[in-house]
Amino acid sequence: MPRLALYAIAVCVLAVVAAVISFTRGQWLGIVWILLAGLASNMAWFYVRRHRAQSATS
Repeated sequence: MPRLALYAIAVCVLAVVAAVISFTRGQWLGIVWILLAGLASNMAWFYVRRHRAQSATS
């Protein structure tokens, strides 16, 4: 798995944890963390698919 995909997965997990903590404290800032988790998830899928496509052609 590419290094950038692993970083994106780590950011996604940390953003989900931050969102849960934020929502349990009653703060609406958790919405921003959820959006960041979605963005990081999409980035991870992009890097994984790009790596698979590059390894399939070579």
